Amino acid sequence: MAQMIKVKLVRSPIGHPQKHRRILKALGLTKLHKTRQLYATPTVLGAIRKVIHFVELEVTDGK
Repeated sequence: MAQMIKVKLVRSPIGHPQKHRRILKALGLTKLHKTRQLYATPTVLGAIRKVIHFVELEVTDGK
């Protein structure tokens, strides 16, 4: 089973490319300081890598 990670939106995507805004929406990060707990799959990690300058990451134990 994949490890869990917490992703928090800490920077506004206003004024940045539409592609970055779509990726954040797909990750479920629609408002500032919103946190989502996601599985660390290759797809999710690839999406996070594209918008790493907007988010903070924290590895959790999955509970």
